[in-house]
Amino acid sequence: MIDRASSDDMVSLASGMQVGAIVVLERDPGSVEALLADRVRTVPRLRRRLVRAPFGCGRPIWIDDAEFDITRHVRRVVCPAPGDEAALLDVASSLVIRPLPHSSPLWSATLVTGLAEAGAALILVFHHVLSDGIGGLAVLANLVDGAPHAEIAPFPTPAPSGRELAKDAWTARLRLPGHVSFPRLRWPSRGTRCSLNQPTGPRRQQTTARASVSRLHAAAHRYGGTVNDALLTAVTGALDTVLTGRGEHLDELVVSIPVSTRRSTTAAHLGNSTGVMPVALPTGGDRWLRLTRIAAITRSHKKSVVSATPIFRASKAFGMADWFTNHQRMVHTFVTNLHGPDHPVRLASAQVVGLIPLSATTGNVTVAFAALSYADAFTITVVADPDHVPDLSALAEALQTELDLLAERDQHSRCPATACPSSEPLPSGQSCTRGLP
Repeated sequence: MIDRASSDDMVSLASGMQVGAIVVLERDPGSVEALLADRVRTVPRLRRRLVRAPFGCGRPIWIDDAEFDITRHVRRVVCPAPGDEAALLDVASSLVIRPLPHSSPLWSATLVTGLAEAGAALILVFHHVLSDGIGGLAVLANLVDGAPHAEIAPFPTPAPSGRELAKDAWTARLRLPGHVSFPRLRWPSRGTRCSLNQPTGPRRQQTTARASVSRLHAAAHRYGGTVNDALLTAVTGALDTVLTGRGEHLDELVVSIPVSTRRSTTAAHLGNSTGVMPVALPTGGDRWLRLTRIAAITRSHKKSVVSATPIFRASKAFGMADWFTNHQRMVHTFVTNLHGPDHPVRLASAQVVGLIPLSATTGNVTVAFAALSYADAFTITVVADPDHVPDLSALAEALQTELDLLAERDQHSRCPATACPSSEPLPSGQSCTRGLP
């Protein structure tokens, strides 16, 4: 079977974005090279290269890298002093923005030793074309201890011939309907100009904030929302705090939320299958009222999630893809949220004590947010261009404060509507909409 890049993959390929995660371990796992050499055999794309098909033979294809060598992908480094999380994030930031060579499989794994308390960390970096977030979690599930048994295909298999590629491409074209219509993208009005939109440079800096999944879920549920709604509430509140400190004020921010069009996948079926959900969200005011409003907004937009491929195709056709990415003012920031393992896992018999998501901002979006849960831990990474976000530490502090206030809400919450006359506690699971505009 021909493993061909999808139309969504092509968008990710053009963006050049790289993503990943930091797997924080209780100790040095020892020979991680041998472990990964064995376990990547269950994930076909980790031993495949993406190559262009001959003219007229369709999109690029993934072929087995006959010269695959695990030592080209796995290396060790010692974390600079003092070996704390900030130093680890600096190492990770330099790796996630370093372009992976397209002459070999598009991933890397870096074991970082010399961390405080004798810990270690494995930094995994993937080109986004290899997989989206759901696929990335499937890869992780195959690398950790206790991974389900997977059949290992013969390696390397011969690349398909030009005739086979042409036949496959034309068969796919003939299956397309005569008229292709794309759903109308429900995009908010153009975002208000502010300092969040500036052309980004080559540097990136990352920091984190944390919360309890169960506490955020309980707080959000009482206001008719989800953990993702609580995250959006914290993000908008934190950005409002920072913008106010810059002398700016926006009543709402346009947030682009990547949404997977599949609930799960396997390591044998990676690639990208995502849509975008751009939403205009309120910023200041009472956070409980804001949470209720955000929950209502995201519910109303979930049916309007569409692929970004039509926009990409149109801008590319007019030779404006790069210009659009670097000059758009339709989105102020990106917020990604992935549901990781529900229970603690091990890697090479070492306990995984934390998972930190890695991403990068693109175009003229100077700051973005990526969240990943692990057991009851909810870690949000804030990634920014430090030349345009010199107040990143203040933003991270404001985000942590918002998360703490959301998580510490009493189990019986009073009505969030500031104009509501009710002062009775809300029953668990019931949300109040009185007093909302």
